[in-house]
Amino acid sequence: MAETLIGAWKESRAGKLVFAVVGIMATLLVYGLLQEKIMRVPYGEDKEYFRFSLFLVLCNRIITSAVSGGVLLISEKTLIPAAPMHKYCAVSLSNILTTTCQYEALKYVSFPVQTLAKCAKMIPVMVWSTIIMQKKYNGKDYFFALFVTLGCFLFILYPVSDDINPYQIGRESTLWGVTLMIGYLGFDGFTSTFQDKLFKGYDMEIHNQIFYTTLCSTFLSFCGLVVQGHLLMAIDFMLRHQDCIFDVLLLSTVATASQFFISYTIRTFGALTFATIMTTRQLVSIMLSCFWFSHPLSWEQWFGAVIVFGTLYTKSFLRSNQHSQLPLVQTNDENKTQGNSNS
Repeated sequence: MAETLIGAWKESRAGKLVFAVVGIMATLLVYGLLQEKIMRVPYGEDKEYFRFSLFLVLCNRIITSAVSGGVLLISEKTLIPAAPMHKYCAVSLSNILTTTCQYEALKYVSFPVQTLAKCAKMIPVMVWSTIIMQKKYNGKDYFFALFVTLGCFLFILYPVSDDINPYQIGRESTLWGVTLMIGYLGFDGFTSTFQDKLFKGYDMEIHNQIFYTTLCSTFLSFCGLVVQGHLLMAIDFMLRHQDCIFDVLLLSTVATASQFFISYTIRTFGALTFATIMTTRQLVSIMLSCFWFSHPLSWEQWFGAVIVFGTLYTKSFLRSNQHSQLPLVQTNDENKTQGNSNS
């Protein structure tokens, strides 16, 4: 009886949501700490910084494509692409640009600044969803999104002057860092929305999309490293600083795990729900990073953080109240719609 109840809970929408939240939180918290360590903490006695963000993308995608391909073979699922290859490549290219902007931004802004700025991804997701999937949002959705963005700008524009990476000295760090974060938000919004469209348009299996998307990413990032002349330089850096090898391998492992949780979440709940789920993870990431790497925060930044998370949690509270007021007995059409959203 107990096993039956546990199994039913796991298959329920609430159980799936808890599974998605726990998976994303666990993998991305470790991922966030590792990417800040690799990009912002120097290696060796000569205090040398790792500068090859595209190499991290390559390592992540190699491991992810290998794991997803292995899962497809073991489960005896088809390796035939479910969609035209150019659509996988579109997701792949935008995902590479997203990740590269994310890593590069850490050279110019702190991890808490970058993490809170990601909360503003609601706006690009809404814009891309309107363009790509013809979704419509009401005025309240746009109001909450704009308020979150306001809080993000406060957090970015008023950093504590002591929180400076030695790698930044002599650079227009804030301006370039904000530019990279805007690029990250735009590309990331397109990536999750287009993934959502592929899942719905082709009834695509999660591992199928991950395999072909990361395979394209592996090829594109490898070509980019060769063209830039950074491939051998990155390998040389890791051979000289072997503790970096462990960091990169662990980063790639948790990045692979997070890809599966992210794709599962987008396929099950959609792109905007995924963006909302990330909110709590970002709050915990900021607090953990401030504690772990001793990032001081100005009062303006604390105020901006309160605006962001206060707005997001208010939105979640209002939405939960709306759901609680729905009638307990659903019509056949409502049941059918709910079943489609769970597929």
